[in-house]
Amino acid sequence: MPDQPPALRAWHAIAKTRDPALLADLLADDVEFRSPAVFRPQQGKELATLYLTGAIVVLGPSLRYVHELSDDTSAALEFDAELDGVYIQGIDLLRWNDDDKLVSFTVMVRPMRGLEKLVELMRRELVAAQG
Repeated sequence: MPDQPPALRAWHAIAKTRDPALLADLLADDVEFRSPAVFRPQQGKELATLYLTGAIVVLGPSLRYVHELSDDTSAALEFDAELDGVYIQGIDLLRWNDDDKLVSFTVMVRPMRGLEKLVELMRRELVAAQG
């Protein structure tokens, strides 16, 4: 969508194609990723890539963005998905810098049953990714 900020267009391209290789050009080196499943923010491009790649695998097949609000430096994206028959609803909060690199990515998910399913599947994916 041409009226979207470049960073937001780039994120939507990643979500649509489910190609984690595109994260390399979008994430700032000092990006902070906040997961609903992990207490502490995950700092840096390497950890953010690990978590977002896992999320692309776990959520990607059924992820559907249903609403968004954005300005020149941030966006709130409402989504829904189905994981093993469990409905989830969530919000992705994105912030980017003047170079259109993501500096912050926060995920919030509900309901509790959906969050529990997401945590289970993400844990499995992250363990597999780390060998």
